[in-house]
Amino acid sequence: MRHAKSSWDIPGQPDFERTLNERGKKDAPEMAHRIKKHNFLPQSIVCSPAKRTQKTAKMVAEILKFPEKEIVLETAMYDADIADLLYIIRSFDDEQNHVIMVGHNPGFTGLIGTLTNSLIENLPTAGVALIRFDIKSWKQVAQQSGNLEWFDFPKSKD
Repeated sequence: MRHAKSSWDIPGQPDFERTLNERGKKDAPEMAHRIKKHNFLPQSIVCSPAKRTQKTAKMVAEILKFPEKEIVLETAMYDADIADLLYIIRSFDDEQNHVIMVGHNPGFTGLIGTLTNSLIENLPTAGVALIRFDIKSWKQVAQQSGNLEWFDFPKSKD
């Protein structure tokens, strides 16, 4: 999941510190409800430590009844490229089959294309891509090893 729409209201504010704008505060819970509708309940939520990703992750966790205190902040996800994201995925605990990652573009859009046969030109803010893997260990995640089960974003038809 890409973080929800962020605010640009404070001139000169560092990118890392930007939080969600009003649309983002509406879109994050909406997308969490859509995730829930697909019966996807995470065993782990891993997110970038940027304020907008943390806020998105917390809103999603609340809707999905995931304990906020168990959200994992992964420093390497901020400004991550595809190789960084693959490294993070390959380090997931094999006991956890359902993981939500909350991060940033362009890394997340590129990751979807790398892991699946699906071309998504842009993962919009609050966009979600569910990728399934037929693997025994997260260490086996590789290029084209996943199947894009569904892709959704706030402005799509529900």
